[in-house]
Amino acid sequence: MSAPRTPAAAAAPATGARLPAYLLVKQHVLAQIHAGVWKEGDAIPGEEALAREFGVSRMTVNRAIRELSDEKTVERVQGSGTYVAQQKYQSTLVSIRNIAEEIAARGHTHRSELQRLERTRASDLLARQFELPAGHALFHSVVVHFENGQPIQVEDRHVNPRVAPGYMEQDFASQTPNAYLMRVAPLQGVQFAIEACLPPPEIAEMLRMPPQEPCLVLRRQTHSQGQVASVAAMWHPAARYQFTGSF
Repeated sequence: MSAPRTPAAAAAPATGARLPAYLLVKQHVLAQIHAGVWKEGDAIPGEEALAREFGVSRMTVNRAIRELSDEKTVERVQGSGTYVAQQKYQSTLVSIRNIAEEIAARGHTHRSELQRLERTRASDLLARQFELPAGHALFHSVVVHFENGQPIQVEDRHVNPRVAPGYMEQDFASQTPNAYLMRVAPLQGVQFAIEACLPPPEIAEMLRMPPQEPCLVLRRQTHSQGQVASVAAMWHPAARYQFTGSF
């Protein structure tokens, strides 16, 4: 019989690399929040309790909680405890940034794998999102983005052929769809929403994660040349990714 997994073991990445202890605690807290186990305003376990749970020092836990507090994920109340902060997903500024540049800015290596590139027809839902008739021609791509060899995003994107007629001829292993679209269809506006949800089996397989673990999904609609240019869903493993912004 195999030994039960500790929280630290459960949070460790599948790559075999061992993360610093404080980062394991931090990822565990983030995963609990993203999964909805701890909701806005809920008190999270105290530092002593987390230290016992992970078998680490209280100083290690304190570093994890301090970073989460600095990032506005939790709120520390003197003499009371630590609480899940109000999540401002709808009002957080998410810039339209090329994920390859985002990864490079962290000093890491980006690569991508094209899973699907096809011509399709707009469903009723996509027709409403694109403000086009149902059945209108669209381009569809699915790309997996990797950071240091680990899958970090599945980009599922539909594109308006009127805005980017050359989309199907691009090599999305050498450039991202975002980079191409920003070049040929200058951005006029964007609408987005962020939600936490369980991934479909196909997405979970691409991200190399169990389907019962949550994803953070950025759903984004961009506008160019007076029309909707693209509608995309970007799936990220919640334990490996977070959105940041500024006001």
